[in-house]
Amino acid sequence: MINKYKYDGSRKFKLTKVSTDETSLEPDRKKAEAKMQKNFEKIQELQRKLYAEKKEGVIFLFQAMDAAGKDGTISAVLSCLSPHGVNETSFKSPSSIELSHDYLWRVAVNAPMRGDIAIFNRSHYEEVLIYRVKKLWKTQSHADRIDPEKQLDQRYKDIRNFERYLWNNSVRTVKIFLNVSKKEQAKRFLSRIEEPEKNWKFSGSDFEERKYWDEYQEAFEIAINRTSTEEAPWYVVPADHKWYMRYIVSEIILHTLEEMDPKYPEVTKERLEEFAGYKAEL
Repeated sequence: MINKYKYDGSRKFKLTKVSTDETSLEPDRKKAEAKMQKNFEKIQELQRKLYAEKKEGVIFLFQAMDAAGKDGTISAVLSCLSPHGVNETSFKSPSSIELSHDYLWRVAVNAPMRGDIAIFNRSHYEEVLIYRVKKLWKTQSHADRIDPEKQLDQRYKDIRNFERYLWNNSVRTVKIFLNVSKKEQAKRFLSRIEEPEKNWKFSGSDFEERKYWDEYQEAFEIAINRTSTEEAPWYVVPADHKWYMRYIVSEIILHTLEEMDPKYPEVTKERLEEFAGYKAEL
């Protein structure tokens, strides 16, 4: 069902060819929300099994334009998870310490242990999005042997290799692009300005970044095409309707965990015999 939104390298992604406001998998909001609640119950049970089994970890990674709904979606959909074995990392502008390391360093230290779920609010993809739009290779320091003009192309390769490395070490990476339209973004920015309780959400820098809309759209399209693989797929989710976006994200998470198929560890016969002794003592 959700494969219509999935890009695993088997087909080309064209941003202008996908809709930001379609609701084809469940056009009825109440039904979508009811289905999402049922998904939560299944997700909770699968997470408990994943945490108990400790065989595999998974990263759910969210990227989007400003005001697409990353924070709200993470809160609404992933709040059903137990805090045990779940870690959320928000990747903001890198600190001076982070800039002194390789650009994947801060991502690697936040990769999940086996049995855990990591939630990335933005990610290493900032390093090929902002990096491309703002042409940061012109200002970042590097060894003399590095050709800065080739760095962007190298980063796509680095990211593919990094995600394959995680896959080979029992950590999945599931990448979700919340695809909002420019018109809907403007409506949400206006809401943040006009409604006092949302004023804190609005930043002048968000408005400045909007000026680069076309450049960011191109950067997202290229990044998705260059890094979509079977091991680490992208999902491009329509984001103009928040209720539908959240429902689809719940389907993606459920599908991923079902595919991982975690199971509670089996207790050995010897261990069961020990339990019988404990039971008698109690």
